[in-house]
Amino acid sequence: MALGIAAAAIILFLGTGGKMVSQMARSWASESSGGVDPTVVSTLMLNVALIIFIMRRHRDLVREVAERRKAEDLARELADIDPLTGCLNRRSIPPATDKLMEEASRSSRGIAFIMIDLDDFKQVNDLNGHQAGDEILRTVAERIRNLLPRDALLGRLGGDEFAIVVSYQPMLPERINALITRIIESIAQPFELGAATAEITISVGIAANHDTLAETGEPYDAQTLIHKADIAMYEAKKHGKNRSCWFEAPMEKALQVRNELEAAIRKGVKTGEFVPFYEQQIDLDTGELAGFEMLARWRSPDLGLIGPEVFIPIAEDIGIIGELSENLITQAFEDARDWDPALTLSVNISPVQLRDPWFSQKILKLLLESGFSANRLDLEITESCLLENIGVVRSMITSLKNQGVKISLDDFGTGYSSLAMLRSLPFDRIKVDRSFVGDIGKDENGSKIIKAIASLGDGLKVPVTAEGIENTIILETLKKVGKLKGQGYHYGKPEDAKAVRKRLVAADRMASLLDTPAAPEDDARRHSHG
Repeated sequence: MALGIAAAAIILFLGTGGKMVSQMARSWASESSGGVDPTVVSTLMLNVALIIFIMRRHRDLVREVAERRKAEDLARELADIDPLTGCLNRRSIPPATDKLMEEASRSSRGIAFIMIDLDDFKQVNDLNGHQAGDEILRTVAERIRNLLPRDALLGRLGGDEFAIVVSYQPMLPERINALITRIIESIAQPFELGAATAEITISVGIAANHDTLAETGEPYDAQTLIHKADIAMYEAKKHGKNRSCWFEAPMEKALQVRNELEAAIRKGVKTGEFVPFYEQQIDLDTGELAGFEMLARWRSPDLGLIGPEVFIPIAEDIGIIGELSENLITQAFEDARDWDPALTLSVNISPVQLRDPWFSQKILKLLLESGFSANRLDLEITESCLLENIGVVRSMITSLKNQGVKISLDDFGTGYSSLAMLRSLPFDRIKVDRSFVGDIGKDENGSKIIKAIASLGDGLKVPVTAEGIENTIILETLKKVGKLKGQGYHYGKPEDAKAVRKRLVAADRMASLLDTPAAPEDDARRHSHG
């Protein structure tokens, strides 16, 4: 528009100028004193001013458009680039990957999408601060960038996740392995953070596009590669971290099964599919029944009866172990309330539950609501629980013990046992792990370890329970060690509440039966049962 107005002004200028020149020529030729028409002169001057104004405005508009384009290019760049590391971001890495795949396909090359996650980076952030964490992320990006081929892509997908996209000859996957090895070694070098030093490891997942087709029969696109590489990366983490793993189809199937299990577990917690089973605990010295340990079972309508080794780790990972455990404990309190008051109830506590600062209050609330006696409850915690936050655990143990609850140290000998820990924490019982008990009879070391633990318990005045009594040989050996409690399949497999009730009725060990006066011979028979 400005150029159009300028063109019109120039045409007008030429017309006005021509007229003024014509008048001047006639005036000179006739030597008259009339001169040039003032109106024409004024018009010419206005035309000149208009042309100058329009040309300056056009120059300003050109400059403004250039600056706007520059700002748009910068905004587009900021939208595609991670500002902290200078890498491509999550938004831009998929289209860039698709473009690189298209270019690589023309030369029959494959594409490897490499997903990198920094192991336990949250702990580094918590220990050194987020400013140090940002510096580590920048350094990680720089170390990776220095090792990449010229045409490779480097992206930061968010947090501590990075992605590399690189083309390579499909027949030479070892070159990708060599690149990843160099990256792992480079990242493993210490990070200097002022006065502090941090060490980082990474888990790496790789997905390739050259030898696999998607379910639709079409080649993988970027989003599919990202998904596959992510699965492979978590597989690397599952196998110990600080390593790499290529994607394989069974990994995805395992993930689908895992997702289905998660959904079924969530549903099962809501619908009451998880129930307590009970394993007998026997006084080895007298052979009498002393109590039961509650064990979780899942009565799945689709999968049948499932043991805790399947669902407990998943419940911990997805954050519902607290709700699941509290439901089971509530059921167990209701079942055990009708047993002989001399029978104890042992309950395993997940390390995840002990991270809850309100855990002890929740247990005491369940005891109060159920009317179950606190001095009959024995909570079993593993050694690994103590290492995470011994101060909080000590506070919880003290709070529970003040109300009469007993605390046992479970799986003793399999973690980081120490005499100082046993002396500083007020445990009421030590439970020897079944792996040691199962070695009895196989070699001398098994019996020696059990004797050593029994002597330790005797010296500390802490009673000992042996898990995993499977046969008579183990039982007879344990009887010679000292006064112990024991449990295991030798006394029968864990039973549900209905079977336990039937057992206790037969042995006159239900509270309702104990309240009924019994004949002398019945009383003698009752106390002879184990």
